[in-house]
Amino acid sequence: MEGLRRAALVEDAVRYRLFAVPGPSPELRPGTGPDGEAFLRRCAEAIVVRFAPLLAAYIWQRQPFCLRYVQPQGDTPAYIGGTTLFGDNVEDEWFIVYLVREITREFPELAARIDDNDGEFLLIEAADFLPKWLNPENSDNRVFFYKGELHMIPLAETDKQECDLSTTSLAISEALMLLSTHSEECLAAESIRTAVYKRISGYPEKIQASYHRAHCYLPAGIVAVLRQRPSLVAAAVQAFYLRDPVDLRACRSFQSFPPDERVMAVVTFTKCLYAQLKQQKFVPDRRSGYTLPLPSHPQYKAYELGMKLAHGFEILCSKCSKVSPDSRRNVLHGPLWERFLSSLKEKNYFKGELKGSAKYLELLHMAEDYFQQSISEPESSVEVSPGDEILSLLQTTTVDLKKFEREAACLPPEDDDSWLEITPDDLDQLLKEARNESLPSSNEEGEKYDLEALTESMKAFVSKVSTHEGAEMPWSSDESNVTFDVDSFTKALDRILGTDSEELDSDDLDEEQEFDLSDEGDEDLYAANQRQDQKLSPNELIGSLKSYMNEMDHELAHTNVGKSFAIQKKRVSSVKTTTSQNTAPNSGAEDTELTPVDVDMNLVANLLESYNAQSGLAGPTSNILQSMGVYLPENADLIGSNKGATE
Repeated sequence: MEGLRRAALVEDAVRYRLFAVPGPSPELRPGTGPDGEAFLRRCAEAIVVRFAPLLAAYIWQRQPFCLRYVQPQGDTPAYIGGTTLFGDNVEDEWFIVYLVREITREFPELAARIDDNDGEFLLIEAADFLPKWLNPENSDNRVFFYKGELHMIPLAETDKQECDLSTTSLAISEALMLLSTHSEECLAAESIRTAVYKRISGYPEKIQASYHRAHCYLPAGIVAVLRQRPSLVAAAVQAFYLRDPVDLRACRSFQSFPPDERVMAVVTFTKCLYAQLKQQKFVPDRRSGYTLPLPSHPQYKAYELGMKLAHGFEILCSKCSKVSPDSRRNVLHGPLWERFLSSLKEKNYFKGELKGSAKYLELLHMAEDYFQQSISEPESSVEVSPGDEILSLLQTTTVDLKKFEREAACLPPEDDDSWLEITPDDLDQLLKEARNESLPSSNEEGEKYDLEALTESMKAFVSKVSTHEGAEMPWSSDESNVTFDVDSFTKALDRILGTDSEELDSDDLDEEQEFDLSDEGDEDLYAANQRQDQKLSPNELIGSLKSYMNEMDHELAHTNVGKSFAIQKKRVSSVKTTTSQNTAPNSGAEDTELTPVDVDMNLVANLLESYNAQSGLAGPTSNILQSMGVYLPENADLIGSNKGATE
């Protein structure tokens, strides 16, 4: 059932659910009964009030963080939560992850689950450190935030012994009970927690770094609206960004925001919104009255941004549903709003500003907007579109053009938008920094690279077991060796191939089967050879295989195939044999045959040659080695190491 509900999530949306953790008393069930509902509703109000200073001024890409009480359904107990569309700004999703974690820290009686249309995206972030038993089929209802920490409920010992782990499921009520009684055992591994916490590190200071302030030449009405509701800039940018020809019909006449009275103002965007608005090429309709100066004009960018933003506001107003302006204002008159406002004052939300001052009114308007979106009860509120909100503000707000013009004369400087352009050198630097963060501490810059570690890693990789799900990667050298039951494997192979011999080594049998298959020219001949081989004893089969190999070695000795491999250095005693190479034609071949191949040298040389051929791009060599935790230095260093190794 959980998987079916997850599939219903829309794209670019995150779902968060906060459940009441059952207490030690058996009658305290998570969120059940009228007492449980009242408890969850009180928690929702307290959460919104507690995080109001952080959320009131936040600019969301599509939808805000919102908590609603949800009745129990099937195996899912009652909870408070919601779903937020974050659109193209994935930072909204991770900010919600930070919020959910802090909520569980402040309210330890709550446990939270969070997922999106990709499923358990927290596990995706920590994919390199997950236990082997965990897979998408059995991960439902196992990942929670509880008391500010990430928890992962493990499988029971009986479940781990089962062959099919995909059938192991866990109900949310069972998971909450395990969190209550075995929270220490359910704490996620430190490596998993570190990977997730690293992604949300920097909040709440990171919020200000995500904003971009720019000068815009806007109609005075839009400036007045944004003073009251700064968050409406997101809806306007989205309306312009996702416009269609029908939307642009309303922009021919501009009934709501004519271009006659425009002023320069500072508008606060998120970096995602600013990039969407700035990077789109758009030429306004001549009938609209919006004209742009030459691109060489010092304020061309402000004119262009203001023109685009005005189109977005006009599109929103053209789609309004003509809801009464007072229908939403009624929500702000009641005991719930009074409690919310008094709590903001206790939290010093207004920062000592005098009541009625411009800054006080700006903070009050943001708090009203946040309250209407996040805490008001659905039955007492009316859904109002952004266009309705804009028209309502235009009716109730005084547009003082002279005041805006005076403020335009001393605007603060706008932010530098050079972050929009990334040069190839900047991209290389970013990739290098990301790579250095993932490098192990032993591979510090300036330290000589050990090529022996390369060969040991490949040998460890070959010795691992591979299945239909992929090969196991040797992450550390202290892992236990893989045990291999030769007898069981031989018996299974005999059942597949129909061989009667149980004493034949599995590797020899496999090589013989390959040789017979490659040398087969006719099916009847192959069947006859098989019947003849089955009559032979194991020793005779092994001897026959060795004779085949010896004849192949003699044939290859007269070719140049052996020269492509690096051989081990000969001892001093073998120097005399090299002087006789000119006397006997086959002596050189015999000597080469007796000289063993340097397997490690060939392995390293071939790997370095393949890595060098990648020219800094992704390829098979770097992918295999990095999956095993082996990171090669730059190509220039590799070339020098390769030359030194082959000399």
